[in-house]
Amino acid sequence: MEAVGEHSDLATASSSPSPTRIHSAVAAMGDPGHGLDADTVRRVWAAIDASTSVNTKTAYRSDWGRFQRWADDSGYPALPAPAMVVAAYLTDAAAQVRADGRPQFCSATLSRWASSINQIHTAAGYPAPGRSEVVRRALAGVRRTRKTPPKRRSPLLLADVRLLLAELGTQFSVWPAAIAAHRDAALLLMGFTGAHRRSELVNLTVGDVTVHVADGLHVRVRSSKTDQEGAGIVRALPYGRDPATCPPCAFLRWRRILLAYDAGGRRAAMAAAHHRGSAAEHCCRDTDLGAVGADRAAVGRDAGGGGAASAVGERALFPTVHKTGQPSSKAMTGDAVAAMIQRRAANAGFTPAQVDLLGGHSLRSGFVTEAFRAGADAHSIMRQTGHRDPKMLEVYAREHAPLVGNAVTKLDL
Repeated sequence: MEAVGEHSDLATASSSPSPTRIHSAVAAMGDPGHGLDADTVRRVWAAIDASTSVNTKTAYRSDWGRFQRWADDSGYPALPAPAMVVAAYLTDAAAQVRADGRPQFCSATLSRWASSINQIHTAAGYPAPGRSEVVRRALAGVRRTRKTPPKRRSPLLLADVRLLLAELGTQFSVWPAAIAAHRDAALLLMGFTGAHRRSELVNLTVGDVTVHVADGLHVRVRSSKTDQEGAGIVRALPYGRDPATCPPCAFLRWRRILLAYDAGGRRAAMAAAHHRGSAAEHCCRDTDLGAVGADRAAVGRDAGGGGAASAVGERALFPTVHKTGQPSSKAMTGDAVAAMIQRRAANAGFTPAQVDLLGGHSLRSGFVTEAFRAGADAHSIMRQTGHRDPKMLEVYAREHAPLVGNAVTKLDL
């Protein structure tokens, strides 16, 4: 996590009654601009501020606000905070339990809080108390005492995705449920085959996806968790042999309905849903649905990116859908994706216990698990997932595909 300074958003990351503490602390360090003119200083701090994602800054604000309120209520200094005070704060939180006896806060949350406290101290020019030996040992003691494995989301394997798609298929001809059903079918298939994070899915626009005559879909991910600088990456989603699990088919059906609504409203969307073609047949080569050549025209890539065509290309691919069947201009959130997956799984017959373990990450982990079970190696899986280190893939293999590459299968039992 990056350290930033007084003029950045993180430097005001306080929701307590005394939000000026960090500013005062930095001001006490002397001239932060070292004689530079005001415009230059603002430009420098703007660049530093941009180095941290919005979600990270939001987490810092929330975490720091919680610590500062605790310190104020307990009569301890928050900035600078002695290492023992931070350790007391974390162990106090670790001791809190739910009604069922489980810890209120997991070890990962406590570690994140320590990291946020470190960032605010670094921003103010103070040593990071969370890096002290007393805090590190306190956190290690909490983890060792609990000895509870992290709660990981269960993967949605291909068979599971098929079950969800079969349930969705029953709504393809039912208004207004058909709109959300087509959206969710496209999201499930694209999320699974593309090994997308939920944050990547909700940030996709119509113009980010093009149909390739040989490959299927080319999905441009503009930025991601591991690509904060926005270099971008293209992921290919191949044509499927089964129409029910063909990503290009699901995408094209959904895009036709979405753009029809934008162009002609409710009646046009109903007509597009009605004339979508049979779900038992491929539509990915149907030029009427916008494949290949018509694909670029539909999103304005051949129009120089101007006017209405450009607006279509920037339209959120997976928007929220009102219960009346009206897609909004606002993209779904990551939490909405997770809730949708759980809701569709429950409708498809998953037990409450199974549903509780599903989330937005289930599509990505499902791809990795399914690929391992199909015999793919780590390098080929990383080409699609974008992982930089195969160690994380080993977690998926160990927990969800424990027999893959395991010598126990060689025993003559």
